[in-house]
Amino acid sequence: MSEADVLPPGYPREWEADVVLSDGRVAHVRPIRPDDTEAIHRFHAAQSEQSIYLRFFAPIKRLSDKDVHRFTHVDYSDRVALVMYVRDDLVGIGRYDRIREGGSVAEVAFNVSDHHQGRGIGSVLLEHLADIGREGGVTRFVADVLPQNRKMIGVFRDAGFEVSHEFDDGVIAVAFDIEPTEESRAVRMSREHRSEVRSMSAVLHPESVAVVGVSRRPATIGRAFFDDIVAGGFTGRVYPVNNAAEPGTLINGHPAVASVRDIEGGIDLAVVAVVAEEVLGIVDECADAGAKALVVASEGFAEAGTEGRALQRQLLVRARHHGMRVLGPTSFGLINNDPQIRLNASIASADQLPPFGSLGLFSQSGGLGIALLNSARRRGLGLSTFASAGNRVDISGNDLMQYWTDDDSTTAVGLYLETMGNPRKFTRIARKLAMTKPVVVVKSGIGQHAIPQGHRVRLTHERPETFGQMLRQSGVIRVDNAHQLFDVAQLVLNQPLPRGERVAVVSNNDALGSLAADAASARGLQVTHGPVTVPAEALTEQFREVADAALADEAVDALIACFVPPIADIDPEVVQAVSAAAEGHVKPCVATFVGMRGVTPGAGVPSYPMPEDAVRALAAAVRYAQWRRRDHGERVRLEGVRRAAAGEILDAALARSPRGTELEPEEATALLAAYGIHVWPRVPVGSADEAVEVADRFDGVVLKATSPLLQHQPGQGWVRFSLRSPEAVREAYLDLAGQLEPIGVEGIAVQQMAPSGVSVEVNSAEDPLFGPVVGFGVAGLPIDLLGDEALRFPPLTDVDITEMVSSIKAAPMLDGYRGAMPVDHAALHDLIARVSVLADDHPQLAHVRLNPVLAHQEGVEVLGASVRVAPAPTRADAERRTLLADV
Repeated sequence: MSEADVLPPGYPREWEADVVLSDGRVAHVRPIRPDDTEAIHRFHAAQSEQSIYLRFFAPIKRLSDKDVHRFTHVDYSDRVALVMYVRDDLVGIGRYDRIREGGSVAEVAFNVSDHHQGRGIGSVLLEHLADIGREGGVTRFVADVLPQNRKMIGVFRDAGFEVSHEFDDGVIAVAFDIEPTEESRAVRMSREHRSEVRSMSAVLHPESVAVVGVSRRPATIGRAFFDDIVAGGFTGRVYPVNNAAEPGTLINGHPAVASVRDIEGGIDLAVVAVVAEEVLGIVDECADAGAKALVVASEGFAEAGTEGRALQRQLLVRARHHGMRVLGPTSFGLINNDPQIRLNASIASADQLPPFGSLGLFSQSGGLGIALLNSARRRGLGLSTFASAGNRVDISGNDLMQYWTDDDSTTAVGLYLETMGNPRKFTRIARKLAMTKPVVVVKSGIGQHAIPQGHRVRLTHERPETFGQMLRQSGVIRVDNAHQLFDVAQLVLNQPLPRGERVAVVSNNDALGSLAADAASARGLQVTHGPVTVPAEALTEQFREVADAALADEAVDALIACFVPPIADIDPEVVQAVSAAAEGHVKPCVATFVGMRGVTPGAGVPSYPMPEDAVRALAAAVRYAQWRRRDHGERVRLEGVRRAAAGEILDAALARSPRGTELEPEEATALLAAYGIHVWPRVPVGSADEAVEVADRFDGVVLKATSPLLQHQPGQGWVRFSLRSPEAVREAYLDLAGQLEPIGVEGIAVQQMAPSGVSVEVNSAEDPLFGPVVGFGVAGLPIDLLGDEALRFPPLTDVDITEMVSSIKAAPMLDGYRGAMPVDHAALHDLIARVSVLADDHPQLAHVRLNPVLAHQEGVEVLGASVRVAPAPTRADAERRTLLADV
């Protein structure tokens, strides 16, 4: 019997999720089904008498068939229940029942297996139930809890909601609103972070490793992995697995086994290097041996076509069913250089590895990952940890960034990204990591042509520069290639961050010094000292003196030192002199020693082949330091939002047009009003007489063509302004109607005349890759022709919005350009905040466009609005924890 045969009507498959529990292991959450009956009986039978009493307020030894039928048969609306499984064991049940049919208050209850207490199961179930409830119009949870049930009270109390308690007749009545709060979001993200850190710690800190597919022949992938682990001096236990091994078989001096199941004591990590068709069976064996994670080096998955994609999907499902994380497939491995671990589970040989250090590296491409390791070693940069994700079916750069946030051994991070499956989560995690450690990212493209074989990701509708804006909002340093990644890494690993953008240039060659100064100015740095040039034949001590004087200058934040040797080879004393000068000051120094030989560039002052390379790295560090120092603001929050009312409008529109539709004007007005956005009414008219009659209600009106076909045709005269008399209205109507008739367009409306000001546009769009994207710009030619639009990605802070408004090229128009009165920035910021929260709350909003919005000195007036809705995509970063899959 297939799974489809047991799914009840209306079964919400989108509620299914894999989650990481607090111990780092993976569990599966899904809606309850009738076929869970036997699992529930087993679950109840294994519970202690105390747990049963705390849940049911009675000593029920066995649940009746009637009770279990009621538990497992729900409508997924008024009665909702979720179950959590670890492998084949039911470990938790959570449910809510609305107090009244279709009501906004529901009674919530949980039951967690005695054998799985302390793993955060109740907290995960509460998160998921609350998010499902909000989507269905539930606003408040209530529960009756016995006073001795401290664990359940703790689940409610620690979730971050504002919980009220009342003691009545021996029971504690608990109640709380389930709308996310700053505290509840912080709790959820903190729990997610801790769980994923533990999950990655299990991957990177194993005590035992099995390599499956180790041949007696050296020139094989499995053998390469095994030999590199042994040669690297792994401090734990390592086992070669060869299905043809007999008792007493030795491979590289280690006893081989025929199956992972034969390893006494089990294993923590398995490296799988067998043909693709055998991988699923190996996954089951590794699960039986207690493995927490897999590195799958095997090829023949999604990169091989349709059958491979199906096999890759099975790999993920089976691994997660067993609670394991997966790196790969087609992974080139992982490395933990910690002297206490010394794990080189990769195909990079010992002579390719960098020494132990503080740079964390992540690469999706295996081959490129090995190149990155070689480059780091050549530059003398020490490595803390490294992972190659391959097809990235599970473990991604987001997981590694969670780990590096807490890893004291890592002080800077480099990521080479070919695709990105969850930009919203990336933004959130990268922003947190970048607040304490530089994050350098190589990402070349986001379109279909940029997706390598084996990767299936959501495509974006946005322009390529949108990705760059997302990275800037995240605080990461974006570079164009691996060479530049290490240029920046050399600097941030070995030098303090710049305190400002003022630089000094010293050299022993006029041309080289001028080149450095010009490059600095071109990248927005201020040359406040020099260029200072010492004679070409100057002694080392003289060069150190000018470098020391530059660094001592209070008007200098960083030093660029350039030196050309007067003879073929540079004197190493010059390098030492510059390093000594830099050590005496808390200011960064970059250098170009032309013709340098035999000097390790990763040690001390970072050296670059040409001044332009040094300046580019320094400018990147300056911008990052500025981002890190500035106030990042508070997440915008709105009072009086009627989220449920807005959801009803959207649901009604989609019920009418399931594939999507443009909202009627009155629907759009009501939707926006639910978020405190008032749209000025406009009255459609069908004749000049009707226009005059409507205009008589106002002290001045405008007439405008309303057809969407004309929205992107600026300068064509589709609006008639400042009409104050009946004659003017009549003439304007006839003129506009005569202009529309030849092109076959209809629709004219009358609207009250607004005060003078600047016409701007605020919009949002739901992108398949990025989620909601909010845009702002001066309406008309600046946006439509010049693309002068600021984009940001909710959730936004107040500082994000301020920077958004000030970043457009037409921003002076808002600040009193050529004698005009400045607009009310506070009102404009508030409007953008409301649109951002609206878009963030409702993924059904395919597009929202407020245009024109008149910004003036006393506020903002929304004169026009259009809203398009479509079936909600599955967002990559919802209000409930879940592991996504790139399959």
